[in-house]
Amino acid sequence: MSDWMTLLEVGGPLAAFGGGAAYTRARHPGVYWSTFGLPLSTVRLLGSYGSVMEACGLTVQPSRLRAFAVRATTRREVRPVPPRRGIIRPTSTGLRLRLRLAPGQEPADVAASAERLRHAWGVHAVYVKDVKPGVVELRLVGFDVLRDVRMLRKAEGGHLKVPVALREDATAFVRDYRAVPHQLTLGATLSGKSMYLRHLVTGLARQPVALVGIDCKRGVELAPFAARLSALATDPEQAAELLPVLIKEMEDRYDLIKTRQGIAPGTPAEDITSDIWGLPESERPVPVVLFVDEVAELFLVATKKDEERRDEMVTQLIRLAQLGRAAGIYLEVCGQRFGAELGKGATMLRAQLTGRVCHRVNDEASAKMALGDIAPEAVMAACAIAPERPGLAVAGATSGGWSRIRPPYLSLGDAARICQESAHLTPELAALEPFRPELPAGPVVTPAPCVRPVPVTD
Repeated sequence: MSDWMTLLEVGGPLAAFGGGAAYTRARHPGVYWSTFGLPLSTVRLLGSYGSVMEACGLTVQPSRLRAFAVRATTRREVRPVPPRRGIIRPTSTGLRLRLRLAPGQEPADVAASAERLRHAWGVHAVYVKDVKPGVVELRLVGFDVLRDVRMLRKAEGGHLKVPVALREDATAFVRDYRAVPHQLTLGATLSGKSMYLRHLVTGLARQPVALVGIDCKRGVELAPFAARLSALATDPEQAAELLPVLIKEMEDRYDLIKTRQGIAPGTPAEDITSDIWGLPESERPVPVVLFVDEVAELFLVATKKDEERRDEMVTQLIRLAQLGRAAGIYLEVCGQRFGAELGKGATMLRAQLTGRVCHRVNDEASAKMALGDIAPEAVMAACAIAPERPGLAVAGATSGGWSRIRPPYLSLGDAARICQESAHLTPELAALEPFRPELPAGPVVTPAPCVRPVPVTD
């Protein structure tokens, strides 16, 4: 009996502790990492750093002076030297440390061993970032941060900068319109493309920016944000009327820039500009972001008359993509497929859209349309996105780099409420006033009587 009591006294708490740890790891990976994973991974890293580096081939022979000092002081065998390790910085999602590379090493050598380092130190992933010549930063991610996305509190934002999603290395994916003026976002039905669009709209709704929408699905995607939109077209006919107005607005802004350039010869160089951002703040027009949802609807034609209208709209979109940046007009084009089969001008328009985001697609050809010309290695990653993870996407850059991203969940009601609360920030643009969406009338609320009626008794 005493043996059973001893077993219960010792094994009971251990079983409860192990079960609690397993439950926390499955349901609350962030809490598990802060409680158990961080200490364990730190101990593994400190205890096996030298042997792991040697096994990964990241060690080099020591200098002659160091080898002589080791033989003279310890009389032991001189072993290869790993990269010098910096201070380990714990975070809420992993660890960070910097390595000073030995002579002859390059960041690609460390990046090639990232998978080995992940298994050796028991973390979810290891990413390598080049900090400066001879120094790289290792980012150890303790768990899958894209499974249940929690946006960083200190995500870098600013004017025309929207922290829209979380990267797989636990950093924020920021949509910077000043750096990447135009972007193409592709994704099949129920891939999470609408969630990405909601974060963009709500992020810009809090800024002094004019938001213009073309939603050929009768406005079902962008109409809930009507309180913050300066203009909205819900079919190709309205889009054909709206795009020339944006072209005229762009030309007027170029005239303003040219007027500023034609000042006296003795004007300081900093007062001469080639875009609206060099103008004085009092003269600078408000930026305009144009959202085009289901862009393929603008290319589809049924009659000869529709074909002429399509060619005009495509030409105007190409002009906005080519010339709009300097005038402060930016494009956000969304669709399910986008390629040469849409018709004349499609490939030329796609070439002007610098940023690329590809959600789950139905075939490999769609992924190649989005990423094949800028980041070929990302095509297979986009094809591997599972339907069980809506919102997961691959973001590519013209530099050839790419990463997996996923925005946090944002309901349509919350997004519409944010736009309603930011309605006072909608700029007044006279040219876009005829296209301003009409807000639906709110429900009629009958006020309660001030005096409670008292029934009459016999």
